[in-house]
Amino acid sequence: MTAIRFALGQNDIPRQWYNLLADFPEPLPPPLHPGTKQPVTLSDMTAIFPENIVRQEMCPDRHVDIPDEVRDIYALWRPTPLLRAVRLEKALQTPAHIYYKYEGVSPAGSHKPNSAVAQAYYNREAGVKRIVTETGAGQWGSSLALATKLFGIECVVYMVRISFQQKPYRKSVMETWGATVHPSPTRETDFGRKVLDADPDCPGSLGIAISEALEDVVKHPSTKYALGSVLNHVCLHQTVIGQEAIQQMELAGEDPDIIVGCVGGGSNFAGMTFPWIQRKLAGKKDYRIIAVEPASCASLTRGELRYDFGDTAGMTPLMMMHTLGREFIPPRIHAGGLRYHGMAPMVSHAYKLGLIEAVAHRQTKVFESAVTFARSEGLIPAPEPSHAISAVIDEAIKAREEGRKKVILFNLCGHGMLDMSAYEAFLAGKLVDE
Repeated sequence: MTAIRFALGQNDIPRQWYNLLADFPEPLPPPLHPGTKQPVTLSDMTAIFPENIVRQEMCPDRHVDIPDEVRDIYALWRPTPLLRAVRLEKALQTPAHIYYKYEGVSPAGSHKPNSAVAQAYYNREAGVKRIVTETGAGQWGSSLALATKLFGIECVVYMVRISFQQKPYRKSVMETWGATVHPSPTRETDFGRKVLDADPDCPGSLGIAISEALEDVVKHPSTKYALGSVLNHVCLHQTVIGQEAIQQMELAGEDPDIIVGCVGGGSNFAGMTFPWIQRKLAGKKDYRIIAVEPASCASLTRGELRYDFGDTAGMTPLMMMHTLGREFIPPRIHAGGLRYHGMAPMVSHAYKLGLIEAVAHRQTKVFESAVTFARSEGLIPAPEPSHAISAVIDEAIKAREEGRKKVILFNLCGHGMLDMSAYEAFLAGKLVDE
């Protein structure tokens, strides 16, 4: 049984991003100024983002044109392939047809350059000379390091300390592309020093790293902040994934019944599912859309839907999102890209409206599924999309037990070739559920 691949040409790279904000049946609650508690204005946001990015964040339009220069860089790896996982189907003895969109073919090995390239482009157009960001597992930091190098901008990355320790080659990748990388919390910032004074062994969190990055931004001229997930404009940029997947499923001659993605901050999930949610809202099909999060950091299934800060120090606007609380420090799980206390407001809103479902999976079950996938399909998935694989396997087994065909589509948003310490721990029986 051979793999089945559904390929597009460079002319099929989307020419516009899709904005779900235009189609929500209820408007998304606006972010609030942390001081006045009033909806933020454009000028409030331009302290940390360039104006052209802020306008995208607040854009009400259904479609936003992709600049030609961004699209030309996308062509280095896009369109990404869609494959049918026939060997996994055989291993599971399921009548389900399983398809996956593989974003690991990008130079950085994940979906993150879809937004990193766009954000670097808009920052350069705004005259920004230096960009500061945070990263969890290192996928976003790597992608922004690449993008800023392509556009001639300095890049500084605050990497969550536990991932900095677990994934040393991510740091090497970022430095190869010219970025400066700090383990967070660090003594480079006032907030980092405060955290370390209270807990010298603090493993860090994305919330802490965001606070350090923002402090860096306000202290340096010609510097802006870039975020790799959560915000509306990041979700917008990622929708090239789902738009391509719609074309490719048409080539396959099938329409998915179930669409699955992992969620931490929400960017890859939004990128895959938002174009399908548009079809769902238009009445084309009642797709089941499943968000899969780690059981140890489950903001959708265990968090509260309320206004909260995006960072630990309380420097960001307040956002209406599912949250575990800004001071939540996640356990030291290996899916570093999913270790965030909150969920993207747009993903949270879709969940509130019943447009998507959410489940939480344990780390050991996730790695069992990852190994099953690797031993059948050959690709070693990153820990983050392995959460999606875990849910896909559950759905495929249900299809087998029910004796009926289901068409399942998921986003394999990155490879795991720089995450082998996690696999080493799992295969040695040292990985535990926290």
